[in-house]
Amino acid sequence: MTLIIGSVILSALFIMISKVPLAIAMGKQAGGYDNSTPRAQQESLTGADKRALGAHQNCIEAFPLFAVGVCLALWAQADIETIQYLCGAFIIARTLYLVCYLLNLDKLRSSIWSVGFISSIWLMALALP
Repeated sequence: MTLIIGSVILSALFIMISKVPLAIAMGKQAGGYDNSTPRAQQESLTGADKRALGAHQNCIEAFPLFAVGVCLALWAQADIETIQYLCGAFIIARTLYLVCYLLNLDKLRSSIWSVGFISSIWLMALALP
């Protein structure tokens, strides 16, 4: 159970972990990090800095799907080993996804994204009778 709970916590932390490269990119811009209108500043990012924004936004988007999947699987009392396996697959995929996003490995990134997405959907499907 520790692996499962830890993976949900780590998935939530990915939101802040992925913010670090974005914040650094924003801080490099003229005038530094604009905390009063950060979203407007983010619109002006390009290249690797824009990818950092995309990676951060995708972490925000992926978290609810994964968290709901874990909750449904646990609620349905699905096989704990299967839940652990899928949680591990999700975390590994999301870690690799972030690296690929930042390194501009777009095709590999998309394939890895699929692993994380399928893991989340599979977790939900474990709740089906």
